[in-house]
Amino acid sequence: MEFNRIITLLRKERGVTQKQAAQDLGVSQALLSHYEKGIRECGLEFVVKVADYYGVSCDYLLGRSAEPTGQTLAVEDIPGEGVGDSHLKRGSALSIMSKKLITNSLNILFDKVGSCQNKALAACVSDYLMLAIYKMFRLVYSAQPKNASSMFGLTNGRWEGYTDSASSLALADVKALLAGEALDDKTPGLKDLSPLTMTTKSLEEEYPPYTLSCLLNLIHTCEGKINR
Repeated sequence: MEFNRIITLLRKERGVTQKQAAQDLGVSQALLSHYEKGIRECGLEFVVKVADYYGVSCDYLLGRSAEPTGQTLAVEDIPGEGVGDSHLKRGSALSIMSKKLITNSLNILFDKVGSCQNKALAACVSDYLMLAIYKMFRLVYSAQPKNASSMFGLTNGRWEGYTDSASSLALADVKALLAGEALDDKTPGLKDLSPLTMTTKSLEEEYPPYTLSCLLNLIHTCEGKINR
């Protein structure tokens, strides 16, 4: 499933027609179409040809690495921002890695949102993400009965439902703005989507290697959990 999705994405991002790619790879267009649709499985020799053709690693094509070069991220190599070194060392290697993946991925997300020059979009995206953090922190905090509930203004009976409702509203506003819909007379929707045009190549050129690797790994990890 990963292979057919990735080779289709690579071809489209490079602006190569299926006919041209098939010719360059030495197969029929019909066979390449079957590979891209996941109807047929290819052999190892073809995987190597595709890797050379698009300049990526075989591990990336097979979904074993989220990084096109096949690079494996080490926790200590990923920059962490906004948290002191003493706090970064707390927890397991997995939790530290996840924290860094999220932090660096957020940098790209907010940079792309900011490039749209739409304050409402930035605010709605921020609202959605802050509500998600609020919900998770409150669940963790409330698990210990000794912790004072007075830290929060919303009562135990209301907070979760209210948070879910506010999250759904923020998400709906983000979708509306991206679709060009105005939220009200003073809040116009997005009219120019060109700042959101992205390919893996353009992202590689815009962001430091480890920052992009964090985003690619986050996407890979999330989709793995969704599809399991």
